[in-house]
Amino acid sequence: MEVKRGYKQTEVGIVPEEWEIKSLYMLADKIMIGIASAATHAYQNIKRGFLDDSDVLFIAEENEETYRNKRLKSGDLLTARTGYPGTACVVPEHYEGAQSFTTLITRPRRDSVHPAYLCSFINSEAGQRYFDQNQIGGGQKNVNAGSLKFLPIPLPPTLAEQEAIATALSDADAWIESLEQLIAKKRQIKQGAMQELLTSKRRLPGFEVKPGCKQTEVGLIPKDWKIALIEEIAHITTGSRNTQDRVDDGKYPFFVRSQTVERINSYSFDGEAVLTAGDGVGTGKVFHYINGRFDTHQRVYRMSDFRERVNGYFFFLYFSRHFYARIMQMTAKSSVDSVRREMIARMQIPLPPTQAEQEAIATALSDMDTEIAKLETKLCKARQIKQGMMQELLTGRIRLI
Repeated sequence: MEVKRGYKQTEVGIVPEEWEIKSLYMLADKIMIGIASAATHAYQNIKRGFLDDSDVLFIAEENEETYRNKRLKSGDLLTARTGYPGTACVVPEHYEGAQSFTTLITRPRRDSVHPAYLCSFINSEAGQRYFDQNQIGGGQKNVNAGSLKFLPIPLPPTLAEQEAIATALSDADAWIESLEQLIAKKRQIKQGAMQELLTSKRRLPGFEVKPGCKQTEVGLIPKDWKIALIEEIAHITTGSRNTQDRVDDGKYPFFVRSQTVERINSYSFDGEAVLTAGDGVGTGKVFHYINGRFDTHQRVYRMSDFRERVNGYFFFLYFSRHFYARIMQMTAKSSVDSVRREMIARMQIPLPPTQAEQEAIATALSDMDTEIAKLETKLCKARQIKQGMMQELLTGRIRLI
C-alpha cells in the first residue's frame, strides 16, 4: 500500500509521521487484575465504551479492605478478561474507590495519554483484532495482563488532539445510545399496545358496540367478540422445498425454519399467509407474515386462505404472540422438538366481530412496527458512521487539530 507524504507504515497500520506507537505498559502507571474470587464480587459489567451499573453488587467491608490496593480511580480503564474479552470502558467519577471482578485494570499516565482516547482505541477494530490474535485458553477464550500490556497504541502527539478524537467518538456514542433507548421505549409501547388491543383491554374509538366482557378459554374478551379455531378460519399446510433449494439472489422470498428469509427462483403460493417453523431451534418462536409470491420449506407451516371477515395481519399478531405458550402447555418437556398440525388447528383465536376493527388494530400496530424499523435503520447507519469515524480518526487520516 502506498504511503502518502507525511505518513508512515507501522505495526498498527499507516499513521501520521509525528504519531508514536507505544505499548500500553509504557502509557500506564499500573496494569493489574481486579478481584479474582466471585465470593467477594463487586461487578463486571463492561460494555464497549461505558460501564453498565444496572446490577452492581456489594462486598463485605472486611473483604474490601483485603483488596484495598485494587480500588479503582476515576479515569482507570477496565478491560474484560472473559465473556467479551478485550472490551473496555473508563471508570466514571462516582465509582472512585470501587472494586471490580475478574477485570484488567489499567491506570493511564495522565501526562501521556487521555483515558477516553485509550479506551476508544482498545475498542476499535485494530484493538479488538489484537486481542483476537492474543487470546489465551482453550474452551473459553480470555485476555490476560501479559497480552494487554504489549497492546500497541498509536499516539497523537498532544493530549488536546487525543481529547478531540475521544470527544468526537463520545458524541457518536451518545447519538447511538439515544437511538437505542428510543427504540427500546417504542418497543415497550408496542408491547403494551398489543397486550391491550389483542385482548380487548382497550378498544379503538368507534368499535365498542356491546359493552362488557365475557370469560372464555382464552381469557376475558368483549361480549361481541367471537372465538374460532384456526382450522375454521384458515387453510393449514406445509411447504415442499429443502434448504438447499435456496438461491443467493433468487427472485422470491423463501421461508425456512429461522427468522432469516432466504431467496429462491420458484414460488408455490401467491397471496396472504402466516408462517411458522415446524421444528428446529425456531419452534414456536419464528413467525412471518407475507402477502405475495413465495416458497416454503417442507417443515414450515403455512396458514392462508383466511375466511371472510378475518384480517390476516391481525391473525399474525395474535398467533405470533400466543402460539409458543400454547405448545408449551401441550408438552411435558421444557422445550418442543416439533409442531404437530393439531397444535395449530385446534388453537383458539379471539376475533373482533368485523374485519374493519381487526384491520384498525392491525394498522395501529403495523404503524408502530414501521416506526421502529425506520429507527433501526437509522441506528444501523449511526453505527456505520461511528465505525468509519474510528477508522479515520484513530489512524490520523482525518485530523481534528
